Amino acid sequence: MSELWFKPAYELAAAIRSRELSPVELMEASLRRIEEANPVLNAFIAMRPEEALADARTMADRIAHGDDVGALAGLPFGVKELEDAEGFPSTHASVPFKDNLPERDSVQVERLKEAGAILLGKTNAPEFGYTAFTKNLLFGVTRNPWNPERTPGGSSGGTSAAIASGMVPLATGSDGGGSVRIPACYTGCFGLKPTFGRIPRGPFRMLFWSDTVSHGPITRTVRDAALYMDAVAGHHPADPDSLPHPGISYVETLTQFPSGLRIAWSPTLGYARLQPDVRREVEQAVQVFEKLGHDVEELEGGFPDPGLQWAQVAGAEVYAEIADLIEEHRSEFGRGFLDGTERARAVTPEVYGAAQRARAELVNYLWRLFERYDLLMTPTLPTEAFDARGKFPLEIDGKSIGNPLQVIAFTYPFNLSRHPAATVRAGLTDSGLPCGLQIVGPYHRDELVLQASYAFEQERPWNDVWPREIPATV
Repeated sequence: MSELWFKPAYELAAAIRSRELSPVELMEASLRRIEEANPVLNAFIAMRPEEALADARTMADRIAHGDDVGALAGLPFGVKELEDAEGFPSTHASVPFKDNLPERDSVQVERLKEAGAILLGKTNAPEFGYTAFTKNLLFGVTRNPWNPERTPGGSSGGTSAAIASGMVPLATGSDGGGSVRIPACYTGCFGLKPTFGRIPRGPFRMLFWSDTVSHGPITRTVRDAALYMDAVAGHHPADPDSLPHPGISYVETLTQFPSGLRIAWSPTLGYARLQPDVRREVEQAVQVFEKLGHDVEELEGGFPDPGLQWAQVAGAEVYAEIADLIEEHRSEFGRGFLDGTERARAVTPEVYGAAQRARAELVNYLWRLFERYDLLMTPTLPTEAFDARGKFPLEIDGKSIGNPLQVIAFTYPFNLSRHPAATVRAGLTDSGLPCGLQIVGPYHRDELVLQASYAFEQERPWNDVWPREIPATV
């Protein structure tokens, strides 16, 4: 049973469709792994085990009758707590929303089910996705399977912990400032933030205006993410920002990575600092593309740190979402979350306009960069995973951190700009924790980002090294 825990999703789905593997056997294996690892990691915070097993038996019967069961047939999957899944409260990991029942699945969850995947449960997240670590008053702390004293990141931390520990082969994520790439990096997974709108969001209780949040997969292999994208990409009328279907299969185009690309490499984006062993591993990862025959050029300088503008744009939207509930439920919100969110009241139209002008400057910079280069590469994060309870590093490379956003310095620019970006495992730090290389592509070139990630994975495969032994206690 344990041999199934770390098999790629695409292999498991193919084995189920060919009747070499029963979906019931796979579901039982997932439940066994969750029973073993979840008491320490706290990746899953709500489950439907009996119903999932019943769904797996129904799937087995359909396969036996020769039905078309879909590309994700029989794969157990988790749903990030910030996303709607019918039958579970949509708590947003926030006490005031503990009884908030959605009317239906999100579009993404609905499409995963239509492709044959079986919903197993909800994965933990920080309150309204507010932090780069996963901790909240409702469900507690989620821990990193590589070292449970460390965080799996946020806000898709429950998803990344579930994937990296072998609990399930698929789970959903979302990324408003790095919330797919941060946890994927800290747990050694592959994470993709697609072009904004590539995967539909919604249905919505409130239409959002900041256009920084993208749904995206966290998986153990790049092909698994391509399979996921094939199942969920394409316009849906519930999301007015959703893009038309790209007209290609991401799986079928994975091996079509062009030769002789021009790749820009920036170790700092002009403002960030790096943990020395992270820099060592990421620089070696970039050299893989030189070995493959691509022209890699290190950028001189960079653009100003857009962290303040990102916080203003995103924070104002979160505040608007909960403003009518704050006074009645003030004592129930997390103190750090509420303090930070209420600062958004200072975001006047003038402040918001200045932030959007700075954002336009960033977009224009990247427009010109992608006229000269086919891809941009950076570290995914400056450090390895920090304390699980949220104690941020006080310094990087021996220098104190003035702004906590320095800990996630490389991810949020590409939420502001809306470009597709992925993280691949670059290697392990001196303490044996994963670090990542970020691959950023031009608008709508999600397939190019996947192709580059896949080419790197073929040269530097990582899927045989996972934290299989989870301590019994922390």
